[in-house]
Amino acid sequence: MSIDIILKYFPGLPEEQVERFKQLGTLYTEWNARINVISRKDIGELYIRHVLHSLGIAKVQPFNPGSSILDVGTGGGFPGIPLAILFPETEFYLVDAIGKKIKVVQAVAEALELKNVRAEHIRAEKIKDQFDFIVSRAVTNMPDFVKWVRHKTSRKQKHSLENGILYLKGGDLAEELRLFPKAEEFLLSDYFEEDFFETKKIVHLPL
Repeated sequence: MSIDIILKYFPGLPEEQVERFKQLGTLYTEWNARINVISRKDIGELYIRHVLHSLGIAKVQPFNPGSSILDVGTGGGFPGIPLAILFPETEFYLVDAIGKKIKVVQAVAEALELKNVRAEHIRAEKIKDQFDFIVSRAVTNMPDFVKWVRHKTSRKQKHSLENGILYLKGGDLAEELRLFPKAEEFLLSDYFEEDFFETKKIVHLPL
């Protein structure tokens, strides 16, 4: 399990960011032994299947300083924690309906001294704030997800992509996205050459 895969696609990172990415391996291995936030067979592939996968969002839309991102159904902190390391001047709010997972996220953010991360045990529907983007890793189908997060995007535009959802998902999404003609799919295989990314995508849906 090596950070080299991150440096391959994100070369020239400041030393502080490199150190934080390095720490992820140890932190998640230790926490996963206590609370299963990543499947046991996946923990050895943490950097490809979780960290780099999360950072795919940064290839599609880098976040500007001063922007705010909501990560819904963050689980153990993906994609929010890797993105928060990469974009230290962007605010991240990580939420999950399962309390013990949020405990892990809070502990990891504290260990890494990530001042730009807030994590809370709350359902997405209960959140009142507005954000530039809402990110997630396939927590449900797109129609249900849109119901959860509708009206949670800011009207003020700060990025090249319109404010809305950036959703990590795989496979054929034609049926799921039928109701959303504005949705755009980005293939992660255009950015990363590893086999794992062959069917993986990011869906951008302006809201």
